[in-house]
Amino acid sequence: MLHERRADAPLVSLAGRWYFPIAFIARLPFAMMVVGVLTLVVASRDSVALGGINSASVGIGSAVFGPLVGVAADRFGQRAVLVPVGLANAVLLGVLPLVVAGTAPDLAVLTMSFCIGATAPQVAPMSRTRLVALIRRHTSPARRDRVFSGTMAYESAADETVFIIGPFLVGLLASAIAPWVAVAGAAALTLVFVTAFALHPTGRLVVGGPAQETRAPARQLLRPRLLVVVVGILGVGLFFGSTLTTLTAFVEGHGEASQAGLLYGVMGIGSAALALGSAAFPRSFGVTWRWLVFGLVLLGGAIAFSRADSIGSVVLVLGILGIGIGPTLVAQYSLGSDRSPVGRSATTMTILGSAVIVGQSVASAVVGEVAERAGTGAAMLFPAFAAGLVVLAAVADLLLARRDTRSPAPEPSEAAAAG
Repeated sequence: MLHERRADAPLVSLAGRWYFPIAFIARLPFAMMVVGVLTLVVASRDSVALGGINSASVGIGSAVFGPLVGVAADRFGQRAVLVPVGLANAVLLGVLPLVVAGTAPDLAVLTMSFCIGATAPQVAPMSRTRLVALIRRHTSPARRDRVFSGTMAYESAADETVFIIGPFLVGLLASAIAPWVAVAGAAALTLVFVTAFALHPTGRLVVGGPAQETRAPARQLLRPRLLVVVVGILGVGLFFGSTLTTLTAFVEGHGEASQAGLLYGVMGIGSAALALGSAAFPRSFGVTWRWLVFGLVLLGGAIAFSRADSIGSVVLVLGILGIGIGPTLVAQYSLGSDRSPVGRSATTMTILGSAVIVGQSVASAVVGEVAERAGTGAAMLFPAFAAGLVVLAAVADLLLARRDTRSPAPEPSEAAAAG
């Protein structure tokens, strides 16, 4: 149970010793879905194109219904939403291998893939919402900024890690046993750990309810300074999908197909370390500038990646990419949390999480097709395009901040009308 604790108590003590392991493992199925569905469909139906379309359908389902899951959690509470959504997702993942292996038409498989994305449990954004609520309620004002920064750093590092481990687990299980095992494993993880996360005592922190008078109108989710963060984090998702797909094609061309997941993990090492280290950055190095600076590091590494011609050079470049991606994600999630409309924290975080999975899904489908038709060289340009989008969004964010700084302050009546 959660108890009132002293204002200087560590966040681990406030959340409970089992919270962080449960929340971490509960994220894995979300990171395994896109690659797992792609691998299963390609192996069972012998069609790369069909596999790419199905992986994109997972992302589209998440994009369409993920934010609605967040809205429902803000209104009715996380427990009331996560339990049925998680159970539905586990059932769909468990049944998918049977449908794909059977005689069901491709349209039926496509529909199931969309439904898997639509019922994807939004664990990461809901975890952020819970931890932010804990910090605001139980942390002293003097410590709040530092604890918040460290928490966002951990959450981003956890996301980065699962988006590395997830595809790696899919590849390992598919090659060692069978492609269907990866999807079945995701179903089991969802059933056990998503349910445990939903029922954890921290789930009571944000109970929602129609009587919440401070909930901002939904149109505030369309504010430019929040939308630019969504675009930036979509670029990160595109980067994830294009890098993994391109790396897979590259190592296959060098006769080392089994090493794709291991090489991809090189990027995760530096990324997780720098993401966790973001909490130590001085306050004078603002979050918006961190996004731009490390986005430029990501862009430079992606350009170098497009010119790599050996396994050794790819490993070196992946290390550089890890330096850029971790702090960039921390900055984007921190800005998203800070700019979330009142009472719509879960909705905002779910939109950001959905943007990552959408970008990953679309990039996996498109870049896989390009690699097959135009060759690996052409496909290796796509991570640079994705990193360029991240940088452009960072520049747009700085310009919007400067515009807002120069704008005159609203009159009291206007501020009240704006909520």
